[in-house]
Amino acid sequence: MSSTNKFFRFFLFQRTPEPGLSAGRHRAFWLWNALMLLFAAAGVTAVMLLLAPGDYRLAVFLGYFRHPLIFLANFLPIALLMLLGLAVTARPWAAYLFGAVPAMALAFGNYYKLAFRDDPVLFADLLILGEAGEMAGQYQLFLDWKLILALACILAGFLILFFLVRGRPNGRARIISAVAVLAAVLLGGRAYIGDGLYEATGTNLEYLNQWSSTHQHISRGSLYPFLYSINEAFPSPAEGYDEDEVADLLSQYQSAGIPEDEKVNIVGIMLEAFSDFSSFDGIEFAQDAYAVYHALEAESYTGNLVTNIFAGNTVNSERAFLTGMSTQYNWRGSTNSYVWYFKDQGYETWGDHPCYQWFYNRQNVNTYLGFDSYRFVENYYVQFNDGVSMDDVFFPELTAELLERMESDAPQFSFSVSYQGHGPYDDSVCEWGDVDDYIVNNDLDEASRNILANYLGSVMDTQEHLSELVDALRESDEPVVLIVFGDHKPWLGNGNSVYEALGVNLDTSTEEGFYNYWSTRYLIWANDAAKEALGFDFTGQGPDLSPSFLMGHLFDLLGWEGDAFTQAAAPVREELTVIHDSGACVSSDGTLTLSPSAEQQELIRLYHYLEYYRSRHFDY
Repeated sequence: MSSTNKFFRFFLFQRTPEPGLSAGRHRAFWLWNALMLLFAAAGVTAVMLLLAPGDYRLAVFLGYFRHPLIFLANFLPIALLMLLGLAVTARPWAAYLFGAVPAMALAFGNYYKLAFRDDPVLFADLLILGEAGEMAGQYQLFLDWKLILALACILAGFLILFFLVRGRPNGRARIISAVAVLAAVLLGGRAYIGDGLYEATGTNLEYLNQWSSTHQHISRGSLYPFLYSINEAFPSPAEGYDEDEVADLLSQYQSAGIPEDEKVNIVGIMLEAFSDFSSFDGIEFAQDAYAVYHALEAESYTGNLVTNIFAGNTVNSERAFLTGMSTQYNWRGSTNSYVWYFKDQGYETWGDHPCYQWFYNRQNVNTYLGFDSYRFVENYYVQFNDGVSMDDVFFPELTAELLERMESDAPQFSFSVSYQGHGPYDDSVCEWGDVDDYIVNNDLDEASRNILANYLGSVMDTQEHLSELVDALRESDEPVVLIVFGDHKPWLGNGNSVYEALGVNLDTSTEEGFYNYWSTRYLIWANDAAKEALGFDFTGQGPDLSPSFLMGHLFDLLGWEGDAFTQAAAPVREELTVIHDSGACVSSDGTLTLSPSAEQQELIRLYHYLEYYRSRHFDY
């Protein structure tokens, strides 16, 4: 008998327990096989977690083990896959591959995607594999020490199981294994896509930025957050949605182009936390803090923008404006938008944001929305500051870029987002001079006075820089339409303490409170060249508008039909100018309704049907 055969005659390394084994050795045999398979699953999990942070600090990897729940959440699916593989194949090495191969495919894909785009792999990426493969071809794959170590560990695990874990369970054991996997999936599957477990695992952010969606993902590993993203990949349509009926409705419209003589430059600017506080009776201003903005409003078409957000989640208003959709989906590929429409009409599409590109994953999503180029801190504004740039840099740079681009033959569509005005605001000192330069309210405590003065100082400075941009466009012979709006009301102290101290009604069950809480302002301004080209004076009071209706409303004013979605949604915009996430709406006569009528609810449903279809069927 060869030494190899003698080796495998050792009772732990046999395929089935040898007849005559004692009960203790019989149990030890199966315990050995079970534990080794679990150790193998733990090893694959550890390798996945090694790759999960990409090239971020190794301390993030070590953090997975300081927070056992994170490790467990990533381990269990691999263990279940291996258990299922054992039930199917009855061979531990095959069961190992059953779990290790898809796990490593995800781990490597995630590692490369983080390296190339600072964006993790989510479940929705599987729905656009063709586009993802096309994109992957643009990058040069590589092997570094982490990837080599990962491959070596996976190979070592396979060899160990192939030679040392050879137990083949009988049919009964295999059935029990399959049933156990099924039961675990049924009982625990909902937890993996629920918010409870996700919030409980949000503990490994010591070396990461909690405001980055990418960092939030990698703080939890790669497999678990990938599974959690299943829920986001399949948003539910409004009740009664019928795909064929919506398709038939949209087929009645054909995307219409913009007449050549009306292709003016369109410039959008979203101002961070910009809101007109002159409407609040509780503030005793030391000066007219909004004089510059009100002067600009006097020569513009302006109104209330009723947002779905308060003091944060900027991207909701931003992407609603760009897409015409109030529901913001977790886009992972090319997405219908007004950007694509303008691009299809021959426009150059670009923008500026003097903040980091990873914030809200803008460097990727902006590409999906159709922007040709976009300037962030990393690729442009870093030359001015180590971090984000304020309006004294942002507006002059935007103005210079815009004037230069408008000299080209192609019309321009630009959309930019400021950073100045972002909270929280310092409560210990006024960073914009003296508190008394802004407010008289001596009944406010020092912290509240500083918060309010810092906000107003920022707002006043923004107005000055905005006015300088308008003056430059006013002097230009190139036709340009400017759309400016605030994304949401500002944060003013924990628990809205400053609003409370000022006596501002934020009770959204009342009309006053609803507008105080949800509304900012929008204005649409045009220079003389644009007014002449479009035959519209761009002055007057506009209706209350949802961010998702702002661009569509401009099209309506100018007689631009737009794409099929914009045309199909026109009857909704004619009757309802605001559709709010709270369920409220504003009718065309300006009436706010917190409990929409049956007819209004039908229009709301129609709009949600259209936007859901638009989110799922890319047209360009």
